[in-house]
Amino acid sequence: MNPWILAIRPRTLPAAIGPLLIGNILALHLERFSWLIAATSMLCAILLQIAVNLANDYFDFKNGIDTAERIGPVRVTQSGMIPPNTVRNAMVLCLLLALAVGSYLIWHGGWPIAILAAAAILGALGYSGGPYPLASHGLGEVAAFVFFGLVAVVGSYYLQAGDTTINAWLLGCAIGLFNAAIMLVNNTRDIRTDTQAGKHTLAVRIGEAQAKVLYQALIYLPFGLVIAGFLLGILPGLPVLLAGLSLLIARKLSSDFYAVSGEALNPLLGRTAKLTMIFSTLFSVGLVFTA
Repeated sequence: MNPWILAIRPRTLPAAIGPLLIGNILALHLERFSWLIAATSMLCAILLQIAVNLANDYFDFKNGIDTAERIGPVRVTQSGMIPPNTVRNAMVLCLLLALAVGSYLIWHGGWPIAILAAAAILGALGYSGGPYPLASHGLGEVAAFVFFGLVAVVGSYYLQAGDTTINAWLLGCAIGLFNAAIMLVNNTRDIRTDTQAGKHTLAVRIGEAQAKVLYQALIYLPFGLVIAGFLLGILPGLPVLLAGLSLLIARKLSSDFYAVSGEALNPLLGRTAKLTMIFSTLFSVGLVFTA
């Protein structure tokens, strides 16, 4: 496989695409809805996700976290496929491209989007790098929830509507929980090697048994949130019903996550990301037919 494909990690991109899909489709019924804004925000999110992946690859190698004992998918820096400086330069390029694309969104959305853009870039760099790497201090799942949940859904809706609604915040929480689950799979798989490297992820802090319990909560709670939103009259029924079909996938993931450990968790990383995408797509289809 092409080393750059490995570095970009396409299986993780649903974490960026799903929330932007929901945030934009939620505003589809508005007169001011813009397909250009939707496409631009989606592209910006994908570039930021790729930048995060490249930063993680680069900084984990530089900090001695990725070693020959790594059991996760191949890291191009640690394996020697791509020189570290080249990976670093690609990360910087993706961030600059995201900023260039995002400048239009900042012009359109004003200072709130400028603040979110600055926070997103700092978050991308600070996830694995900087003086206080979020991933090494048990905050990786929190960062995923905030940036690939609340910021992505609420921010993309705000760009279209110029305001926010309880719907956007509720759906931002739901998608954020799914994306936190993706991060938890990654960190649970790496408990042994992260412990050896002194990387104190949430999974390292709470242990594998509790990480498995937390995973169940992260993939089931989103369904509880949207059902509660329907019962409270916040969310329409059809999107909730369609998204509920992905509960079958969540149940399978739940049982498989309990049954395996270590390297056997690798396939569940992509499958959990697919759950995010399938839930987002089904909910968005329901919104289209409800509008």
